[in-house]
Amino acid sequence: MDWDRFAEGHLDVAHEVLTTLRPTIEAVAAKMVACLKQGGKILVCGNGGSAADAQHFAAELVNRFQCERRPYAAIALTTDTSILTAIANDYDYAQVFSKQVEALGRSGDILLAISTSGNAANVCRAAEVARASGIWTVALSGGQGGQLAGLAHQPLCVTSSTVTARIQEGHGMIVHALCQLIEEQMAD
Repeated sequence: MDWDRFAEGHLDVAHEVLTTLRPTIEAVAAKMVACLKQGGKILVCGNGGSAADAQHFAAELVNRFQCERRPYAAIALTTDTSILTAIANDYDYAQVFSKQVEALGRSGDILLAISTSGNAANVCRAAEVARASGIWTVALSGGQGGQLAGLAHQPLCVTSSTVTARIQEGHGMIVHALCQLIEEQMAD
């Protein structure tokens, strides 16, 4: 393994998240805080590692991130295996998130749609349904954002790498930054 190249990839992603993406992350956090303060909720979806990120984000909001506080309304659409398998079996896997957005989302809520490529059909379909339902949508993706970036109100793309693992590491940093900003601003 080329450790220098490995380190360079991590540092490039960290630099992008901490500098280039910072204003967008702050704007997304402010929008999420406004949603939560108005009684809305944040829906989150993704596949594979992005599903893990979705669950991690929702858990940090519902439980706590760094401070003791009341729970915030967030739902990972990746966790109910009965719903996921029923939709995939009866309809199509491309609808496993969109049907949940349709059922659980309301105008004024937010969808955080996560896809490293930006081209996951089920995540893109969720973003389409969310937009049509008046749900503000954030696309957390990599590269140039794929199809998902064009479907979201706010793309948030880790462009400094095309390596899935590096993009996911950037997403992890973004998730933690959002959680910290939300906690700080909700305390105000």
